Amino acid sequence: MSGCLFCRIASRELPADIRHEDDRCVAVADVAPQAPVHILVLPKAHVASAADIDASRESLAGHLLAVAAAQARSHGLDSSGYRLVLNHGADAGQSVGHLHVHLLGGRPLGALG
Repeated sequence: MSGCLFCRIASRELPADIRHEDDRCVAVADVAPQAPVHILVLPKAHVASAADIDASRESLAGHLLAVAAAQARSHGLDSSGYRLVLNHGADAGQSVGHLHVHLLGGRPLGALG
C-alpha cells in the first residue's frame, strides 16, 4: 500500500532505526518511545490491524511475536519483564493502519486498566 507509513518504512523508502529485518518483517525503534526500550515489529506485507489476522496469517502473527520476544532478549528484558501490545482501532490507540507489535520495557510499566 503506497501511502502507508509503515509499508514505506518496511520497504526502506523511509529511513528508520532498523533493529531486525527478515523476509517477513522489520523491527524498528519507535520515534516517540514510551519506555526506554520501545520497538515496533511490522510485517512487510500490508495488514491493516490485528482484526485482519485469520487462518491464512497465523504464521505471520506468530512470527511477529517471536521476533518481538527475540528483541526483548537482545535488550536484556527477559528477566525483568516487558510488554507486548497490539492495538486495533482508534479507541485502542491505533494511529497507523498497519499491524504492528509494540515491545515496551526497560522500566516498571505498571498495571493496565
